[in-house]
Parts: sequence; C-alpha cells; structure tokens
Amino acid sequence: MSLEYLELVIGSNPDASIIWLHGLGADGHDFEAMVPELNLPDSCNIRFIFPHAPFRPITLNNGYMMRGWYDIQSLEFGKQEDRAGIEESEQQLLDLINNEITRGIPAERIILAGFSQGGAIILYTGLRYKKPLAGLLALSTYLPLADSLPEQSRPANKSTPLFMAHGTDDNIVNYLYGVQTRQALLQQGYTIEWHDYPMAHSVCMDEIAHIRDWIVNTLSIQN
Repeated sequence: MSLEYLELVIGSNPDASIIWLHGLGADGHDFEAMVPELNLPDSCNIRFIFPHAPFRPITLNNGYMMRGWYDIQSLEFGKQEDRAGIEESEQQLLDLINNEITRGIPAERIILAGFSQGGAIILYTGLRYKKPLAGLLALSTYLPLADSLPEQSRPANKSTPLFMAHGTDDNIVNYLYGVQTRQALLQQGYTIEWHDYPMAHSVCMDEIAHIRDWIVNTLSIQN
C-alpha cells in the first residue's frame, strides 16, 4: 500500500530530499511546521516529504485504531515486537525513497528523519539500505529488532551521518532506550552525533537549532 504524504519544497529546483516520519497517533502535518523554524539558508533546494502512517489497532491503547508504523504491546521496548508491522513500514519507506530517486534525487542526497516510532523505522530501514544515504535523523527513539542488525546491516550506510537526540525526562520512549541504542550502534562501528535535552517526549528550540546545523553540514549547503 502506497503512503499518502505531504510535500513541501524549499527553493526552486530540489537537489535533496528529506523524508520525515511522524510518531504514533500523529500524521504528516506533525513536523510540517518545523520547516520554517529550521531557518535553513536561502541557498537550500530541498523537498520535504511528510508521509501519513496507516491506521492500525494499537495493543497498548486497548486496540484503538490510530496512525502508527507498527503495533506496540507495551512501553518495554524490545519485547513482543511487531516484526510484520515494522517490515511493512520499512517497505513503504523504501517505496518513498525509490520515488524520490525516480524524481531525480540520488540516494546520497536523501535524508531519512523520524520522531519516536517514525525514528525507529528510519533507523531500521536506513541501516539496512543497500545504497549510501545522505544521513539519518532519529529523534526521541530507539532501534527496533536490534538483535537482527549485526547480520542484516549493509556496509553502504556504515559511515552515513547519524544524528540522535533524546529528552532526559522522556516518559514515553525512556531516555535509557535512546542511550542503549546509541551504545549498541557505537559498538557496531557507527558514528553518531548525540544530543540530549531537559525535556519530555517532544522537541525543543535548542534541538531544532542543532538539527538545522546538522542538515546544512550533511547536505553541504552554503550558509
């Protein structure tokens, strides 16, 4: 099933794309408003893609139907993980990547970004992707199905720039899960730009400033 998405273009002729996945229960509009807040340079030519996750029953919320990238049994991540849902969302994200490539944006100019559940999917997908990507931006999240990564990771993205950020007071995706993900990836040879902030499960202005600088550096944009 192809995902519906919002599209927002900065500049006149995009030479890079950022595919940004929202968290559980939100939709593609969730991070749309962040684009002007990033205050990116006038020289930018970026296409932002904000997909809407499909509606699915979420066990943690008594089976309530909401937009989600996969089912969640409990907040103890790493247990009873929805492999089928994760792999389905991986394929949908791959379709979005391929669509951008078809539109003329090479993989090495595509950033995958995501918050919470969305961040989990971009980590799962990006670290297994067969071509080098521009970068991975993972916010307030963790690595799902972590035990399978050593066997399934692709060398193409071993040195891809990876930005991770987490709130120290996160009561949804525990800060410890972010730290454990960072440690596991460092042990496997990945290089990570890590930031934490005194906040809950959200995004703060300092974080937006750091994301802005990372995007500019990662895409080699002239300030």
